[in-house]
Amino acid sequence: MTTQQIKCDVVIFGGGVAGLWLLAELRQQGFQTLLLETDALGAGQTRFAQGIIHGGTKYALMGKITASSEAISAMPSVWRESINGTGAVNLKQATVLSDNQCMWSTGALSSRMAGFFASKLMRSRTEELIKQKRPKIFQDKKFKGKVYNLDEPVVDTKTIIHSLAEPYNNAIMHIDSLPEWRQTNHTCFNIQDSQANQWEVITKRSVLMAGKGNAAILETLGFKKPQMQLRPLKMVMLRGSLPEKIYAHCLEANINPRVTITSHEDSKGETVWYMGGQLAEEGINRTNEQQIEVAKKELSEVLPWLDLNNVQWACLDISRAEPEMEKGKRPDTSYFIEQENIITAWPTKLALAPKLAADIIDSIKSENVVASGVTDFPDFPQPPYAVLPWQEEKRWQ
Repeated sequence: MTTQQIKCDVVIFGGGVAGLWLLAELRQQGFQTLLLETDALGAGQTRFAQGIIHGGTKYALMGKITASSEAISAMPSVWRESINGTGAVNLKQATVLSDNQCMWSTGALSSRMAGFFASKLMRSRTEELIKQKRPKIFQDKKFKGKVYNLDEPVVDTKTIIHSLAEPYNNAIMHIDSLPEWRQTNHTCFNIQDSQANQWEVITKRSVLMAGKGNAAILETLGFKKPQMQLRPLKMVMLRGSLPEKIYAHCLEANINPRVTITSHEDSKGETVWYMGGQLAEEGINRTNEQQIEVAKKELSEVLPWLDLNNVQWACLDISRAEPEMEKGKRPDTSYFIEQENIITAWPTKLALAPKLAADIIDSIKSENVVASGVTDFPDFPQPPYAVLPWQEEKRWQ
C-alpha cells in the first residue's frame, strides 16, 4: 500500500475544545496545521463538561482570591467576544444556554458566609438578586437564603465543537492508530487513518491535546514526563417533572460548591438537570444507587420545596485529565511543556482553552517556527461528532 506524505507546521493530537480552538487560531495565523482524532470530535472530557465558563468566583468561596481565580478571571469576556464574532475564533453559530449563572445560599450559617465572602471579593461580577429577579425556583416562599447573579455564561459544548471544527474539516483526520515516530527529534511519524490509508507526517511541532489519551502517546515517544493525574467524578443526571432550567451553584464553606446544577436537553427535548460540585467529587467511591440516594437527599435539603417523585435518575463516571501535581492538588491554571519538538498540554478546565491556545502559540513563535501558509491537504476521512451523554438513551436504562 502506498504511503502518502503530509508536511505541516504543527500537528495537534486530540479533537476536544482545546485542540480545536488551537487548530482554529493556528490556521487563521497562517500555520499549516493538521488535527488528528482517534474517536469522535468532543468524545473525551468535552462532552461530559457542564459548559460553565468559569471566571473564578467559586474559588473565592473560602474568603480569599486564589491563583486559580486570578488565572481564569478573564475567560468569560474572551469567550463572549468569540460568541459575538469579534474574538480570536468565531463562535457565532454556537448556542449559549445561559448568559449568566446564579449562586444561592441556604439558611445554614456556613452557606451564608460563603455567599458573603464571594459577593464581597468578586463584587464586579456578582450582585444580590431581589426576589422578583431571581429564577422562579428561588422565588418560593419556603426559600430562606440569598441568590447572587454571576456574570459567567454557560455554553452548549456540542455546538461549540461544531463551530470550531466545521470551518477546518479538511484539516481534521480520523485515525485509528498511535503515531510511529521515525526520527529522534520527533518531527516525522507514520499514522494510519480510519480507512486504513497510510500517511507519513513531517511536522515542525506536535501538540498533544488528547486529555487522558496523552499518556499513551507519551509512551510511544518513550517520555517519562510529564506525568498525568486523573480526577474522577461521579456526576448525576435527572429528567422528568422538573420546574425549569437552572444554572446555579449552592454555596458552602468549601473550595467547591455543595452542588452545581446546569440544564440541558435529552434526545427528545426534555429538560435534564446535570449535577456536579462537591456531590460529584465525594461520590467516586459510591455505587450509582448510593450516589443517587445522596443526590436526592442533597436536593431535599437545598431545594426542600421541590417535588422530585416523578423524575428519572442516572449517573456518569468521568475523569478529568491534568498534569500530575504534588499530593494530587488541583492545577491553578492550564498547563503545557515542550520537549524535543513535542508540546504536551492539558487545559485543566473548559474555560481555559483560549488561554492555553494563546500560550502555546506564543511558545511556538518564540522558537522561531514560521507560518508557511495554509494550503489544502489531500483527501482523508474526517471523524464524526460525539453525542452528548444525556442524549444517549442507554444512560437512562
